[in-house]
Amino acid sequence: MPSHNRSFDYDLTPSPRRRRRRFDDEDDPAPRRCGRPDLAALDGRGGTDPDAPSAGDRWSTWGAAAQLGPQPRPRWVLTEHAAVDTELGLLKTGKEADVHLLERAVPGSDRRTLLAAKRYRSPEHRLFHRDAGYLEGRRVRRSRETRAMANRTAFGRDLLAGQWATAEFAALGRLWAAGVAVPYPVQVSGTELLLEFVGSGDGAAAPRLAQLRPRPAELADLWRQLVEALLGLAREGLTHGDLSAYNVLVHEGRLVLIDLPQVVDVVGNPRGPQFLARDVRGIGGWFAARGLPPEVGDPAALLDELRVAAGVGPARH
Repeated sequence: MPSHNRSFDYDLTPSPRRRRRRFDDEDDPAPRRCGRPDLAALDGRGGTDPDAPSAGDRWSTWGAAAQLGPQPRPRWVLTEHAAVDTELGLLKTGKEADVHLLERAVPGSDRRTLLAAKRYRSPEHRLFHRDAGYLEGRRVRRSRETRAMANRTAFGRDLLAGQWATAEFAALGRLWAAGVAVPYPVQVSGTELLLEFVGSGDGAAAPRLAQLRPRPAELADLWRQLVEALLGLAREGLTHGDLSAYNVLVHEGRLVLIDLPQVVDVVGNPRGPQFLARDVRGIGGWFAARGLPPEVGDPAALLDELRVAAGVGPARH
C-alpha cells in the first residue's frame, strides 16, 4: 500500500469519554464496542457458501458492486475476483453509519490494501437527524418513494440509507475526478461504501484537524490547502454541508476532506448559500481561534470567492 495513501481519522484504541465537542460532529463522543460483523451476510451468502475462502471473511465484493470508482483508478485498487476481504476492526461510530477497517488481499501474493468500509446502519439503530435541509433539491423517480422518505416509514428509512451512501459515493467520485482532496471511492453496494484508507500499512491513520496544534507556518499552509479544496467544491457547484475541524484530516501535511453524504448543491438547494456560509464560518472560526492572522486568511473574503466560483454571486455583508 503506497505511503501517500490518504486516510480517514481512525483510532483503533478505545478512548475514554470526552467532554462535548466544541464543533458540530456527526460521530458519537466515544466509539462503542461492537461485535465482529458477519461479512458473508453483507454480500448475501450469510456464511452458507461452500465455496467461501479458506482465509479471510468473504471473497472480494468488487465484481458484485453496484458502482465502481472513477477511472483511471489508483494502482493500489485491487480488482481481482480472487481477492479476499478480511475485517480488521471497528474504526469509528456515528449516528448514521459505522466505519470499519477492511483488508483486501490476493492470497498467495503480496498484493494487499486497506480500505475504510462505511456501513450505513439498520433502520432501528440509525438516526438521520438533520437530513431534511440537505435533501432539498434531491429527487427520486417515484412519488411513492418521495412520500415514504418524507414520512420516515421503515421503507423510507431504508431508502434514505441507500440514498446517503449513493450520494456520498457519487460526490466523492465527482470531486476526485476534479482533483479535490478527498478519499478515493472504491465501490458502493447497497448501504456499504468502500473508501480509500490513507495511512501506513499497519493501520495508523491521519489525525483530524481538530486534534492538531499547528505552528504559524503550518497553519497558514493548511489554510491555503483548505481554500484550494473548497474552491474545487465550489467550481462543481457544491459545498460540504457539514464542514468542521472534525471532518478534515491532515496526513503528512496534506489536508483531506471527509464525510460528504450531505454534500449540498449550492444552486439547486434553496438553502445552498446558507450551507456554504455556515461551512466557511465554522471552519474559519477554528483557524482564527488557532491564531491565523486576518491578512493570511479572511473567511469573509473566502466566502465571496466561493460564491463567485459556485455561480451564486458575491456575499452580502
